[in-house]
Amino acid sequence: MEFTLILPLFVLLFMGMVEFGRAFHTWLLVTNAAREGARVAAVQMDLATVNQRVYDSFCANYPSQCNLDPSKVTITTNNVMGSRGSMVSVDVAYEFEFVTPIGGIVNIVSGGNLSAPTIRSHASMRLE
Repeated sequence: MEFTLILPLFVLLFMGMVEFGRAFHTWLLVTNAAREGARVAAVQMDLATVNQRVYDSFCANYPSQCNLDPSKVTITTNNVMGSRGSMVSVDVAYEFEFVTPIGGIVNIVSGGNLSAPTIRSHASMRLE
């Protein structure tokens, strides 16, 4: 009897931990991708090279384990190939998706609107 009352809470807690872990891992990848893009832009590479480096850095270390969809990535750059000494910036946004039904469950229980977050990162460096 007690187990049936506690089980849904344990399942909800487990789904929350899974999604938090996935979101944190995605945030690390997005942050690294923005940093890689800013570094390539800082050495006076063109916009196509910067964008390619951002996409390549998402799953460079573990391509077989990467489940990020490149079509959900938005890259915004500022001052690429500008004058030396000025700042270049790269912003990367990724539309995160839940793999567990936690969003729907929380919406039903709370009556709220829990949507999947957009994970963003910003990196800027001085042009060399």
